[in-house]
Amino acid sequence: MAERPEDLNLPNAVITRIIKEALPDGVNVSKEARRAISQAASVFVLYATSCANNFAMKAKRKTLNAGDVMAAMEEMEFERFLQPLREALEAHKKGLKGKKEASEQKRKDKEKKTDTEEHDKSREEEDDEEHMDEEQEAENEAEEVEN
Repeated sequence: MAERPEDLNLPNAVITRIIKEALPDGVNVSKEARRAISQAASVFVLYATSCANNFAMKAKRKTLNAGDVMAAMEEMEFERFLQPLREALEAHKKGLKGKKEASEQKRKDKEKKTDTEEHDKSREEEDDEEHMDEEQEAENEAEEVEN
C-alpha cells in the first residue's frame, strides 16, 4: 500500500494528456482543475479496484481479472462504460497477440538464419577439408614423382 495519499495520484502527464484528448482544441484547463481531476481519477481507480477485489474475494481468488472489473463497473452503476471498456480490452488483447506473433516470427527467423549460417559454415569447413585433402594428395604425388 502507499505510505502517503499523494502516492496514490496518477502522474500529472497522464492526466494532462487524457484531458487534452477529451476536450476540443483551444480549451484551457487550470492547474487547480487538473489537480481536482487527478484526485477524482485516483479516487475512482481506488473505488473500482476495491469493488473488483470484492468480486475476486467472493470467487475465492486473490487475482483480479477483467470480469471482476466489468462486474465492478456494473455495481458502481457505470454500465454505459462497459461496451467501450470491452472494446478497449479486446483491442489490447489483439495488440498483445500481434506482439506475441511478431516475437514468435522473429524468433523463428533468427533460428532459420542461425541454421543457415551453421549449414554454410559446415559446408565451408567441408570445402576447406576437401581443399586440404587435394593439396595433400598433390604434395604426395609430387613427392612420389621426385622419388
